[in-house]
Amino acid sequence: MTETAVTTKRRSHVWALPNVLTYGRCVAVPVVAGLLLAPNEDWARWTALGVYTAAAVTDFFDGYLARAWHQQSPIGRMLDPIADKLLVAATLLVVVANQTLAGWTIWAAIIILCREILVSGLREYLAELKVRLPVSAIAKWKTAFQLVALGFFIAGPAGEAVLPGSVTIGSAMLWIAAVLTLYTGFDYMQAAFAHFAEDERS
Repeated sequence: MTETAVTTKRRSHVWALPNVLTYGRCVAVPVVAGLLLAPNEDWARWTALGVYTAAAVTDFFDGYLARAWHQQSPIGRMLDPIADKLLVAATLLVVVANQTLAGWTIWAAIIILCREILVSGLREYLAELKVRLPVSAIAKWKTAFQLVALGFFIAGPAGEAVLPGSVTIGSAMLWIAAVLTLYTGFDYMQAAFAHFAEDERS
């Protein structure tokens, strides 16, 4: 394959649909944050929830389509987890800032954010050793609880008018996500310890 053909192939992968969905998730982050920081109007809450839901759905489809269409690429592998963490972290910060998420449940948010930073650091370190840290089934459940919980917090007072107690439901689900976060964080640390020891001996 010629150098021109390789370059063309790389460019096509950069703008492949799975990557475009990931880019869209990154763009959704400031949109959701901006809507939630706007004056507390129901339309802003529902619009933010719509944008957030669309972004969360792309989290499934970008990876699925990349594998199904053989369009996996380095930029996609790099950006996908970054986009996920940006969406979750920004949403958590904003719902705390506008006091939709308050009280002891803030600790659940802190646990989740700390775990995300820890796992990101582990992945970066292990990548240098050419070691992959696969996502466990429990981690996928954690992500599901986390995403749904944040949806309830985004709806906030507007959601309470439709489903009384929706913020309480979101709080319960966020605590479940936090417990699963601690479990999976410990699980990932155990999986990484063996590689730490090997790196020290080498």
